[in-house]
Amino acid sequence: MSEETQDEMTQATPNTATIVVDPGIVPASIATGGQPVKAAADRKRGRLSDDKRFKIFSGSANKPLCEEVCAFVGVPMGQTKMQKFSDGEIHFQLLENVRGADVFVVQPTCFPVDQHLVELLIMIDALKRASAGRITVVIPYYGYARQDRKDRPRVAISSKLVADLLQTAGANRALLVDLHAAQIQGFFNIPVDHMFASPVLVSYFRELKLPNLTVVSPDAGGVERARFFAQKMEAPLAIVDKRRTDINVTEVMHVIGDVAGRSCIILDDIVDTAGTLTKTVEALLKNGATQVYACASHGVLSGPAVERIAASQLKELVVTNTIPIRADAIATGKVKVLSVAGLLGRTIESIHMETSVSTLFS
Repeated sequence: MSEETQDEMTQATPNTATIVVDPGIVPASIATGGQPVKAAADRKRGRLSDDKRFKIFSGSANKPLCEEVCAFVGVPMGQTKMQKFSDGEIHFQLLENVRGADVFVVQPTCFPVDQHLVELLIMIDALKRASAGRITVVIPYYGYARQDRKDRPRVAISSKLVADLLQTAGANRALLVDLHAAQIQGFFNIPVDHMFASPVLVSYFRELKLPNLTVVSPDAGGVERARFFAQKMEAPLAIVDKRRTDINVTEVMHVIGDVAGRSCIILDDIVDTAGTLTKTVEALLKNGATQVYACASHGVLSGPAVERIAASQLKELVVTNTIPIRADAIATGKVKVLSVAGLLGRTIESIHMETSVSTLFS
């Protein structure tokens, strides 16, 4: 490596205030915070630990999640070297043999999205050129998913472009979590396993035992997701009519359904700037809701999101660790983080052992 090369890329440290909850790791009632649970020893898993052709690697986007997944499955995380040239170019090297191996690469394409996407593509290329037997990209958060159709003249369908890039780089299959639109699976010409974080979220809210519960979809597009959640919670469903006036700008119109005198849980896939979320909270309280919780698979929380959440009357926002959560969001006391490591670990096991993943949808 030339002298132009900088030191290895630093990795985000898991926030010690994070709540780690997963039905397969630890009951929600005792998951009150602290370090990630090392589930492999407790569950006496490890049947894959001696399989030299089964490997899991991580990019820099969310290394703590990959470490949890590896602990759950019972295998060490693959050794790599990630560096940058002085102009920002990424240099990646595998430090172990992957010839003929079944390889999984864990890398959400979260902020900075472009850097993490290019990093993932470079990792896939390195694995392909090192003769990996099969490469599965594990993308807990799929960046550019919100641009999945031509809703305006002369715009790109970037979610299709990203799918093409992943396949061209050499990915053989993909494992994704809570896509913004389920039809994005059709943009891939390789097998896709689309998993949902709802079992983790349902487990948490069942422990809270909220009275007179109603599940709320913040827009018409999320009704199917909210309906499934409401069925699991045995609660009625309400919908908020939302009109988007520009990117990251929405105007809440009115609530469809009875929320007066009820506890409400707003269910969404992504919380970005929290504009939609806080306006939905206002609309529900204005219509008589007694308290409002919210949950989402992906806590992007960009721009003024943390300030908006802190200033709102939202009781609690529950997200998962598909992407790292900002420390200042945790500090508000209104943001809780649940782990999807067990969900990903079980799915990875099923893919490697070629067994059905359908049981994980319950």
